Amino acid sequence: MAKKSKKQQSGGTPATVALTAAGVAFTVHSYDHDPAHPSYGEEAAEAMGVSPDRVFKTLVADVDGTLTVAVVPVSGTLDLKALASAVGGKRATMADPTLAERTTGYVRGGISPLGQRKKLPTVLDDSSTDHPTICISAGRRGLEVELSPTDLANLTNAVLAPIGRG
Repeated sequence: MAKKSKKQQSGGTPATVALTAAGVAFTVHSYDHDPAHPSYGEEAAEAMGVSPDRVFKTLVADVDGTLTVAVVPVSGTLDLKALASAVGGKRATMADPTLAERTTGYVRGGISPLGQRKKLPTVLDDSSTDHPTICISAGRRGLEVELSPTDLANLTNAVLAPIGRG
């Protein structure tokens, strides 16, 4: 486990601050991030000893000109067509990484669906409800939060839809 930084001790990330303010039960998991690891999500699952089906990645896509957050298991990929359909759109593409970082206030590999600088429409893969808790980024590389998928959906006003491909 990595030591908590002063920033984390004094208030956490915007994601953990949002969870605390909402009074939602959550657990923080910290690990030493390896910049050489090929997948942020798979690294998190391995470091925490959690099934990749329970660790969800946060992706930012452009759906008909609107940035949209997709939260899918790290064990699969995002189905862009299903994402567009879930929000009533026609076409989705992955957002420019720099725009995603600037809009959310987080760095790639640490984007959380919670506590974003600008609240974006969010779609949570419906497989999340197969688990009592899931893990998502807490807002920086090497930091995850575990919470109920229902709480995540409620806090982000997420649409639940089958947007992940195994």
